[in-house]
Amino acid sequence: MKALVYTGEKELQYIDFNDPIRKENEELVKINSVGICGSDMHAFLGHDERRPSPLILGHEPSGVIIGGANDGKKVTVNPLVTCGNCRFCIDGRDNLCLTRQIISMPPREGAFAEYLSIPSNNLISVPDNINLEKACLAEPLACGWHAVRIAKESIKSEFENLKCLVIGGGAIGIGSALALKAKGVKDIFLAETNNLRHSQIKKTCEMIVFNPNETNPLKEGELDLIIDGVGIIHTREMASKYVSPGGLIIHIGLGHALNGLDIRRLTLQEITFIGTYTYTSKDFKDTAQAIFNGSLGSLEWVDVRPLSDGQKCFDEILTGNSPSPKIILKP
Repeated sequence: MKALVYTGEKELQYIDFNDPIRKENEELVKINSVGICGSDMHAFLGHDERRPSPLILGHEPSGVIIGGANDGKKVTVNPLVTCGNCRFCIDGRDNLCLTRQIISMPPREGAFAEYLSIPSNNLISVPDNINLEKACLAEPLACGWHAVRIAKESIKSEFENLKCLVIGGGAIGIGSALALKAKGVKDIFLAETNNLRHSQIKKTCEMIVFNPNETNPLKEGELDLIIDGVGIIHTREMASKYVSPGGLIIHIGLGHALNGLDIRRLTLQEITFIGTYTYTSKDFKDTAQAIFNGSLGSLEWVDVRPLSDGQKCFDEILTGNSPSPKIILKP
């Protein structure tokens, strides 16, 4: 099969690669669409020791099952493979599984390829009226859905009346903002430093978008809930500064490991900080259903490109020249 293979720092090659071996209790999926994630960019830059080259990246796929009883079935793929038996899986927190695997990280190759083998219980059927470009957004949107669910379970105020800030206008941030809207929140601000993305986000998501490096409509200490979809020093500094006393910071982004939080202010103002990772299998299913029933909007903020243009797409994202919050590659 053809695959886009990460071969070294800032280098991807579209080359022939071994076909995946279909394992027991798995389905062979012909990939139709697969999104580029921020974690793919981290690996591309050589910043993720968990993803050594050579490796097929990509963990946001949708496609069609090939062969077997489900041949021809449209599916979106939950890339998180869990054991089903540990205390976290049994407790419904399978995203914390002690032996979790994710495609695009050894021992599992990713989805920037023509085919993928994946456990059958990781697949969600896609209705005929939903295209597979939208279906592959279930993975990044599920991260925001999970974060918002955790926030709703944690915060004491009336959720619909919260004043919220989402930091980051990529798919994780947009997904978080759309999940907030789906839960009834009306007062949502989205901070995004790439001005190229603003018009598309405003048009398709209908929310207040601003560049914090140029202007800021917010006052310090006035946000009940802040979701950081970037996770770098500057965004944690921003969250620490603008969250209200007794407020909540939900941290999704994995940009930088250290620094940025004002721990003294978090302590003195009894501010809650929660890190969230991926999603549970239920969160993933609920997100897919929200896509299917239109609860997350039109989702027309993507840019679709051929997989063979993968290197060019990664370069565009790296230089900030991509106006779209999400590039989807098509094998």
